[in-house]
Amino acid sequence: MISVRTRARVLVVDDSLTMRAFFGSIFDRAPGVEVVGTAASAEEARQMIARLRPNVMTLDIEMPGMNGLDYLEEVMRDRPMPVIMLSSLTQKGAEASFQALERGALDCFPKPTSENREEFAQRLSTLVVAAANGSARSARYARDVPARAGAHHHHQHHSAFDWNGRIGVMSASTGGVDALLHLLPGLPADTPPVVISLRIEPELVPPLMQRLKTHCQARVVLAEDGRPLRQGEIQIACDPAMHAVIDRWPDPSVKLLRTDPVNGARPSASLLFATAARTAGANTVGVILTGIGTDGVAGMKALHASGALTIAQDSPSCLVDQAPAAAREAGAITRDLPLDAIAAALLDGCRAAAHAAA
Repeated sequence: MISVRTRARVLVVDDSLTMRAFFGSIFDRAPGVEVVGTAASAEEARQMIARLRPNVMTLDIEMPGMNGLDYLEEVMRDRPMPVIMLSSLTQKGAEASFQALERGALDCFPKPTSENREEFAQRLSTLVVAAANGSARSARYARDVPARAGAHHHHQHHSAFDWNGRIGVMSASTGGVDALLHLLPGLPADTPPVVISLRIEPELVPPLMQRLKTHCQARVVLAEDGRPLRQGEIQIACDPAMHAVIDRWPDPSVKLLRTDPVNGARPSASLLFATAARTAGANTVGVILTGIGTDGVAGMKALHASGALTIAQDSPSCLVDQAPAAAREAGAITRDLPLDAIAAALLDGCRAAAHAAA
């Protein structure tokens, strides 16, 4: 649970009166949350921000007048605060939602259906409280991806990577899109094999994969059952119906399991980490990135106990620090690093000893 120190003062911006009332009813029931105002347009929201001083905003993408994407840019420039985008994630809407993440939104939620309203309410309330209490920050990396990716291509990894046989396993949830777009272009074309557990809305997967394939030197693919862990390849497990685990050692592969969620999470980072600890042990580098909740902590403890190098993204560079903070508090982390330093640390952990020490 998030410790509520600062009350979330939420401004709800949506052109639908029905949706404004619905979001208001969610926040009225959530401890530590207060709706300070509702607005039907960017113009109304602009006036309310100056008068009411909210510390979190929910924002619709499609609105009359200035749309949500353009208004998000204005907010990030003039009145920075955590902004959670709410939109219908159709194919067209998914691309717009992904653009919102690139422009600084904390997260994007699909507007709920009648079947998932309770789950939606819980997730949204939890994130709003995290945002208000300083464990969530505005995105600051994703918009620089093309320049950063180009810099990595021109200034790093000219020689072949001298791989020592270790593998990388990572996890991310809220803020993970931003983190991966920044981190993965820093890995070379012959990167050690990496498997990532990512909790993301399924509709956002195609635009994420498109951008990663464009900007990364290594091959980025969706995890497949039985696919070997190969040098030069990054597998991303993000199917909400499947867990991904590390199967066998040596010659490891990914195994996908269609089983119940583990502590409410699927795919479960803890399950990925725990199976890496059991199969590869100290031949693993584990990384827990920005995210909400505690998924990954139990598995990271198992990795740490096995002698693996375990890394947490540090608090100042996290969009949401809850999962990394829980791993630190559990004594499961070897190194606490800013996002900028994680790719190099992963590579050092997977580089032959003579070169790592040089």
